[in-house]
Amino acid sequence: MAMFAYKAMTPEGRQVRGEMDAVNLVDLEMRLKRMDMDFITGQPLKGRSLWGQQRVPRRELINFCFHLEQLTRAGVPILEGLTDLRDSTDHPRFREVVAGLVESIEGGRNLSTAAEDYPLVFDTVFCSLLRAGETSGNLAHVLRQISDNLKRDDELAAFGRKIVIYPAIVSLIIAIALTVALVFLVPQLGSLFRMAGQELPLSTRLLIGASEALSAYWWALLIAVAVAVAGVQTALANSPSTRRQWDALMLRLPFIGDIRRKIILARFAGLFAMMYGAGIPIVNALKASENVAGNSLIAEGLRRVSERIAEGRNVSAAFGSVTLFPPLVVRMLRVGENTGALDAALGNVAYFYDRDVREAVERLQAMIEPLLMIILGAILLGITMSVLGPVYDIITRLPL
Repeated sequence: MAMFAYKAMTPEGRQVRGEMDAVNLVDLEMRLKRMDMDFITGQPLKGRSLWGQQRVPRRELINFCFHLEQLTRAGVPILEGLTDLRDSTDHPRFREVVAGLVESIEGGRNLSTAAEDYPLVFDTVFCSLLRAGETSGNLAHVLRQISDNLKRDDELAAFGRKIVIYPAIVSLIIAIALTVALVFLVPQLGSLFRMAGQELPLSTRLLIGASEALSAYWWALLIAVAVAVAGVQTALANSPSTRRQWDALMLRLPFIGDIRRKIILARFAGLFAMMYGAGIPIVNALKASENVAGNSLIAEGLRRVSERIAEGRNVSAAFGSVTLFPPLVVRMLRVGENTGALDAALGNVAYFYDRDVREAVERLQAMIEPLLMIILGAILLGITMSVLGPVYDIITRLPL
């Protein structure tokens, strides 16, 4: 299928624009007609990546699972439930995805197979759980588990954002303060210092030099930053070794690296516990979890765990052979195996990491806020002393 940009008319007479997967323009028109929209114009989007078009917010998936679970529990057929969701979804891209699911199911496919056509919307874990729910006849329960896990992921992502937002705001304030000082204040004072003809301290000379460089070559600085960002993104996308080095660096960062590791492992533990509880074999669950780890080093560790379990080791021994999990987690898994309650042990592991992430983020926030204020104050104090020191010398030399 190709991605088409279209313009269509709603039943209310309003023109809408959007993008949709289709085989050709005729297929596009038929798909829009099933959505009660009249096709006006359309054209293929050539040479464009679908990465941006196919991703939908996590909240849309949570609502999708919740509403589909409620409709399924009420005895509404899956096709009717998806049709209702298609008509009530406000997100344009996700509405097109649900419309595609409706078409696929009308063609005789089941929900899990239809969802596999949208891998950037429904990942391998999502599809595997749907398949397990359809096979066991307990789709509503599986949808509830997926919804709960997506909510947990959303909370973990929110905790991750808490770490970034405050430092980003303070860094932006520092950057704005430095830019204003270097572009507007320092040049005027530099002219005053040159007129006075006095010898300036090193810090003041460095400050004036930085101001002159920024005023003359600000465009080169912007280009260099853009090229560096584009170069890093290209290298990460095309070079596995660069990706491994980057992922290793992210895990070794002071304070943040450890929290990032815990967030990834918390998400994995929740997914693994959910898949095991749904009846998915352990090796298959581990392989599916590798694709959503988000870090190549941790994915490689999970791959080694999967290989050891396939060789005949038990779960606790396989996890203990790698350095991903602390001894406490390995002991919890061992107890779960010995008591025959491995699903409960996996649930405890997920709870352990969820709580650990929350506590780690709270500790880091309590430490980073005063630290950033000290850094901001030190920078502003340094600029003030570099500027006001020579000004004070000039004033003291004036005749009374």
